[in-house]
Amino acid sequence: MGKFYLLFHSSFLDYPVRDPDHYDAIANFLQHGFTLEANLLVGNGCRLQEFEVIGRHLPTEANPSPSLYRMTIFAPNETVAKSRFWYFLRGLKKVKKATGEVVSVKAVRPREAPQKVKNFGIWIRYDSRSGTHNMYKEYREVSRTDAVESLYSDMAARHRARFRSIHILRVVEIEKTEDIKRPYIRQLITKDLKFPLPHRTSQLTSKKVFSAKRPSTFA
Repeated sequence: MGKFYLLFHSSFLDYPVRDPDHYDAIANFLQHGFTLEANLLVGNGCRLQEFEVIGRHLPTEANPSPSLYRMTIFAPNETVAKSRFWYFLRGLKKVKKATGEVVSVKAVRPREAPQKVKNFGIWIRYDSRSGTHNMYKEYREVSRTDAVESLYSDMAARHRARFRSIHILRVVEIEKTEDIKRPYIRQLITKDLKFPLPHRTSQLTSKKVFSAKRPSTFA
């Protein structure tokens, strides 16, 4: 998959294709290219993590003690987290990787394993084919990273937004139910919520070791 990733982000139309397998890869990209990058970064067992990255401009004679900048980055690994940090810092504070340094990178993990489903609100800004848009989304997950993963999957499905085009501005846990705005989340927090049981299996009073008939769970 790594070879295809480099191939697709280059000018693959002018690429001399000699291997017949490359034709299938290019056809697959043309059909599923919008979600390929998200699958490479988030899928295949590579889960997102929350990182806290701190960096600054290199000290100079004019500014011997430059300011420190801290960001919360959601990325699959530390390398991608630092890359995204320099991308945002270059646009916000005009500090490049060549003239700056990363002071600290650490993964933010909860003290205890999450055991309860929570409501999360996420503010994002993403670049589409027509412009830049601000958006607010809500998700029900057990942790912040799971909510962000659901966000990337949702944006790729609904808006064909790539991983690199989505900028997460803020992730907040919604503690009060009256603060929930989206109807698709409100319907899940109603009182006495019930779900149908479309396929009930009967409990057998006596079980046999061997049977001449194929087992069936339908009454």
